[in-house]
Amino acid sequence: MDSRKNFIFGCSGHGKVIAELAEMLNLKIEAFLDDSPKGKHFGTIPIYNTTEKLSFDANSSLIIGVGNNKIRKMLSARFDYFKLFTLIHKSAIISTSAKIENGTVVMANVIVNAEAQIGQHVILNSASIIEHNCIIGDFVHVSPGVTLSGNIIIGEGTHIGSGSTVIPGIKIGKWCTIGAGTVVLKDVPDGATVVGNPGRVIKSSNNYDILEYEKNVNLK
Repeated sequence: MDSRKNFIFGCSGHGKVIAELAEMLNLKIEAFLDDSPKGKHFGTIPIYNTTEKLSFDANSSLIIGVGNNKIRKMLSARFDYFKLFTLIHKSAIISTSAKIENGTVVMANVIVNAEAQIGQHVILNSASIIEHNCIIGDFVHVSPGVTLSGNIIIGEGTHIGSGSTVIPGIKIGKWCTIGAGTVVLKDVPDGATVVGNPGRVIKSSNNYDILEYEKNVNLK
């Protein structure tokens, strides 16, 4: 019998989707944790303000229900004493040779094909397709309806917008933003924002250092 106590940090939209996915999988969520909760419960799940005195034991496990990739990385360091758990929707098709790391959530109708590697704290959103031999870094968000063709590398923290397509063999750097509906035909450097069909770089930034970002975000 599984004795873990499972928690979700973040009780806004993405966190609630994760809670409903857990319910579908018959996985009990002990509580939400939130810095600024807007209620006491979501359904039957209590919401605890992190300013309260809370205690956790060795069996406490966490998944981070926050869509923003940089904030998700910051929170992973803040809550590094938790074990991580992973949620995979029953309708997802996952190759037996694919590898999915802890803290990741895989939504409805996702396909992950042979020898794909998915990092920690990744969001594979509804109906996205991850083809064979893709490597997806930690804290990436692959939005609904994205198609990643074979042998693609996606760097840490990158956001791939809804309905985008990336052709085979492409390397997308870390902390990039790929706009919704973009068709990526060539490699993308770190920190770039790419939009259009064909995709073109409209903005580049070297200012994606997580420590600098943290200074400007109101998190405990």
